[in-house]
Amino acid sequence: MSAPTAPDPALVDLLGLVAYGELLGFDRLAADARLAPDLRRRAALSEMAAAEIGSYRRIADRLSALGVPPDDAMAPYVEPLQAYHDSTEPKDWLEAVTKAYVGDAITDDFLREIADGLAEPDRQLVLDVLHDSRYAEFAAAEMRAAIEVDPRVANRLSIWARRLVGEALSQAGRVAAADRGALTALIARREGVDVPALFRRLTAAHTARMTAAGLNN
Repeated sequence: MSAPTAPDPALVDLLGLVAYGELLGFDRLAADARLAPDLRRRAALSEMAAAEIGSYRRIADRLSALGVPPDDAMAPYVEPLQAYHDSTEPKDWLEAVTKAYVGDAITDDFLREIADGLAEPDRQLVLDVLHDSRYAEFAAAEMRAAIEVDPRVANRLSIWARRLVGEALSQAGRVAAADRGALTALIARREGVDVPALFRRLTAAHTARMTAAGLNN
């Protein structure tokens, strides 16, 4: 009887990154929900937090099925992802929804690109745990409504959004070091795709989202 095949290290690293991102996302959204100005908005962010923990469980179960303890797969990413969230803690409700809108969307765009280099069932699993578009629409609507009431809000949130992106990029190198080049390897598996081209597409998508929410780039 042949020994079980060891899981692809790049896949394990990616799933570990996604799992910890979901777990940390739950913590963040649950805390940010307390900034909500009313119960309707608090419930919306709480639902987003619940979705994050559900996604975490799916990824953790997949890692376990591959014979990898989820804690071990997530461990390399604790420091860089926690550092990002610690450095971008929102001070109020609008900063919280802007962070959810900007940060979650960039993460989803990146994972969508990476997923195309995976085999099934992992490709579909990663796509399944991307954030529901209704939450992005909720966050964008909150920002647009605030800007309509006070146009000066647009400048403040635009500066905040740029800071979020800058902090995310500053931590990207640490994430790459933690995964030992796994994500780069997954990108390289896709014919005709390289890292600079990927980041150009991510930047273009981010610019379009900023405009849709009434923010300046």
